[in-house]
Amino acid sequence: MGCPRPQCNDLSRFLVPFQQDGPLVAVIELSRASWFVARLAPGLGRDSLKKLEPSKEGLLARLRRWRDVAARAARPITRLTVAFEAGRDGL
Repeated sequence: MGCPRPQCNDLSRFLVPFQQDGPLVAVIELSRASWFVARLAPGLGRDSLKKLEPSKEGLLARLRRWRDVAARAARPITRLTVAFEAGRDGL
């Protein structure tokens, strides 16, 4: 018997293959005092790690800035992938 067909709400599988040349991958560590945001974007040189004030507006501004830097470097972002911890354990 073959593999079962993936369900629409099966979040354990990617429905679209992960392309290595177009995504911006951001990882966020949350605490009450500050947020650390790391970036991985192929073709943009060294990876970046930034400390931000805990603010969704600041986070979105940083992601937009990284997207704009990629566009100026002729590496347009085709996909944004964000990972973060489940809860805030820091102080």
